[in-house]
Amino acid sequence: MLPTAHPEVLAEEWLPPVVFGREAEVQELVRRLDPPRPVAPPPWMVGVVGPRGAGTSSVARRAAREVADRVRTSGDGPVPRVVSVRTAGCRGTHGVASALLRVLDGGFDGRGFPVPEILAGFLRRLRRDGRAGILVLDDVRSGGPDLAPVLRAIAEPDRFLPEGESGLPPVWTLLAGTADALARAEAAIDGRWRIGPFVRLRACEVPLLRRLVADRAERALGRTAPPELVDRSVERAITEGGGAARAIDLLRRSLIAPALRPVARSASRRLALPIESRVVRAIETASGGRAARLGEIRRCEARLAHAEGESPLPATTLWRRIVRLEQAGYVRREVRPGGEGGTRSVLRVLAPVDEWVIAPDPQGTLPGFGGRSASEAGEGWEDGAPGRPPVLLPPPDDAAD
Repeated sequence: MLPTAHPEVLAEEWLPPVVFGREAEVQELVRRLDPPRPVAPPPWMVGVVGPRGAGTSSVARRAAREVADRVRTSGDGPVPRVVSVRTAGCRGTHGVASALLRVLDGGFDGRGFPVPEILAGFLRRLRRDGRAGILVLDDVRSGGPDLAPVLRAIAEPDRFLPEGESGLPPVWTLLAGTADALARAEAAIDGRWRIGPFVRLRACEVPLLRRLVADRAERALGRTAPPELVDRSVERAITEGGGAARAIDLLRRSLIAPALRPVARSASRRLALPIESRVVRAIETASGGRAARLGEIRRCEARLAHAEGESPLPATTLWRRIVRLEQAGYVRREVRPGGEGGTRSVLRVLAPVDEWVIAPDPQGTLPGFGGRSASEAGEGWEDGAPGRPPVLLPPPDDAAD
């Protein structure tokens, strides 16, 4: 591990001062938003789309900063507030609305409040502050939260304001994600407001990817980065198809992850867990290393199983695998009961997938125990007797979301 002078630049939310190779796209987003006084009537919404790891998040957040800078330099009111929310890890529309209000009120807890009340609180807070707002709805994916209620509230805020009050300070909205997800979000608001035509990003080519990783490594180390460090991160990111996001994540692990790992682990972590490799790949693909709905993971596992000529795991069996991973401390399952959208299960990844200790897939083992014999099935369980697995509850009703 190399001594890292500035590890903060490796944080997922750190925004580089320049988005290499995407300067034109950033300026196009700013042009469409037209700060500080747009000619077009509100709402002012734009979208940037691209494949995973193409840099949509960085482009959207950098454009938001450019809009804020233009308003600040114009002297037209106080500096705008930038509110950024990663929607993929939110628990439905309720989670997105709660995250927006939590930026303005750090102590807010959305449990027990319906979505319209939360959105009303967010908009009223914006109006009370009297500052322009720039919203970034990031990581918009297929199967993610329904953003239509949020977009409608932003477009028609008077419906949520107290009687006798109307209008908000200027609010600009940027959406970043996949093209199909943004197209669905636009369709869900009945075509009354346009988000497109979208600014489209192509996948990062190797020279650009290498430049991005080298710049981030040099900023973190405070000196020129070793070429082998950059090459290793870039080559693996290309192999795994994760683009810039995966390359930076690999760089982060190379420089600071070893120092953050605990020296000792529990017995359940040290033992190789009996989990099919395709379950691990399904979790990594669906979550992007962060979070995903349980139903999305199940659909991804089914696709991988069909590609291997195998049958998908039953819902109960897949649920057992997730329980094992949760007991090992690799993932955490979160559930929001009730409210709009019903119960939704989100699996949040706590440890990098390539650090999981997983048993291989030997053939001819006891069905349901993913690669161990019946006599070994109970090993590594803190609450199970030798040779017997622990008693597990059946999966919840939303396991097939």
